Amino acid sequence: MSPDKLRYQANQIATFFASQPESEQVEGVADHINKFWDPRMRAQLFEITDESTEGFKPMVVAALEKIRRPEMATR
Repeated sequence: MSPDKLRYQANQIATFFASQPESEQVEGVADHINKFWDPRMRAQLFEITDESTEGFKPMVVAALEKIRRPEMATR
């Protein structure tokens, strides 16, 4: 998947969770990505964000700590 499309999808998830109570937003983004993104997508997310989080909404950046990093994405 192109980095732009992956960034767009992550930001769309954050846009959805922005309507939720603030205490649930970051956890909601992380939970959604953990449940519905396959390991390759999560690996690509970390490949991109390990270089730069530019273009990602702050909620996505905050959720990175709670998103499961696939083994193939570890350095």
